[in-house]
Amino acid sequence: MSERHLDEVAALERICFSQPWSKALLAAELSNEGSRFLVAVDDSGKVLGYAGAKFVCDEGYITNVAVFPQYRGNGIAKALVGRLIQSGREKNLKFISLEVRKSNTAAISLYKKLGFAEVGQRKDFYLNPKEDALIMTRFDLGEG
Repeated sequence: MSERHLDEVAALERICFSQPWSKALLAAELSNEGSRFLVAVDDSGKVLGYAGAKFVCDEGYITNVAVFPQYRGNGIAKALVGRLIQSGREKNLKFISLEVRKSNTAAISLYKKLGFAEVGQRKDFYLNPKEDALIMTRFDLGEG
């Protein structure tokens, strides 16, 4: 992700999340050495989706995964999360983890296919609407 993607990514945040990250917060991640933010773009450079993670010591935390609704179901989120896993492997992380709404069955299914397992829950983690989050973690960052 670079500065030229910020407007589209901020718009995507507003479409996908009830508490979206602001353009300023996204911009701050560009200079954060502990963050890795990726965008998927089409041939013209239009943003289709994005994902971000924070790497702290030997731990990884996926903070954002979003794809514009009209481009969902095309493997974009899978590719983005796969690249974050690859980055974690390159940094020798012990695990990579994320939170997901309990009702987001499509995302949960994707994460399970990518080797994540449910390891816990966070009560009332999400607002608007209030909902618990599943904590999903992948401990083996090897191939696959």
